[in-house]
Amino acid sequence: MIGGQRVSVVMPAYNAEKTLRRTVLEIDRAVADDIILVDDGSKDETVAVARDLGLHVVVHPHNRGYGGNQKTCYAEALKRGADIVVMLHPDYQYSPKLLPAMAGMIASGHFDAVLGSRILGVGALAGGMPLWKYVANRFLTATENALLGYKLAEYHTGYRAFSRRLLETLPLEENSDDFVFDNQMLAQAIWFGFHIGEISCPARYFPEASSINFRRSMKYGFGVLGTALQYRAVRLGLAHSQRFAEGGRKLPGAAPALPATTE
Repeated sequence: MIGGQRVSVVMPAYNAEKTLRRTVLEIDRAVADDIILVDDGSKDETVAVARDLGLHVVVHPHNRGYGGNQKTCYAEALKRGADIVVMLHPDYQYSPKLLPAMAGMIASGHFDAVLGSRILGVGALAGGMPLWKYVANRFLTATENALLGYKLAEYHTGYRAFSRRLLETLPLEENSDDFVFDNQMLAQAIWFGFHIGEISCPARYFPEASSINFRRSMKYGFGVLGTALQYRAVRLGLAHSQRFAEGGRKLPGAAPALPATTE
């Protein structure tokens, strides 16, 4: 708990047996009231390790994809009473020690979402991010900042914290079940007028850390550009999308949305 608010850590997992324990042991349990692991059809012992660590475990009988996993993560966290939800990958790529700082930024009331940015400072390349991924990250981020009318250091980190109000407002069920879900969610947060903060986060790249291959990265990149172009078209009144509509599908059990802000 932080600032009187209940903090839930959600971990979307797929074959994370080798890194899960190390990740969980660095989570500050004085801050994290609840740790939820959603297993997306792992072929290893991820579920057994998670249960041995005393985590709350949800198992998908079939692989739903990274975005589908997150939808379950957030719905479960809301159902269990979370005020602040921090998504932390169980592959030990991002530092769990930053969790109190990220949750604290949400608890302050200044931000509705906080991103652990690998780009601020020298974290990305120093941590081993491949140069081609770094270049793609910078190109996509610059394009999105222009089309979305916002300014972030990066849109592609997997380390994120959200307020309950944001999760109950965004029509997350309108988003993809694939990797581009991450990007669509941020575009929605900007559309609905939520404030996004960033904190510098070192990242580690090693064999056990999850990473998508070049083909999936290309698919993700085109999905990112498509999302930004759709956002701009809707903003200009040239298109309509339930992804950016107050009446879009919310997570199961989410409270009615507040009126959308479109400043």
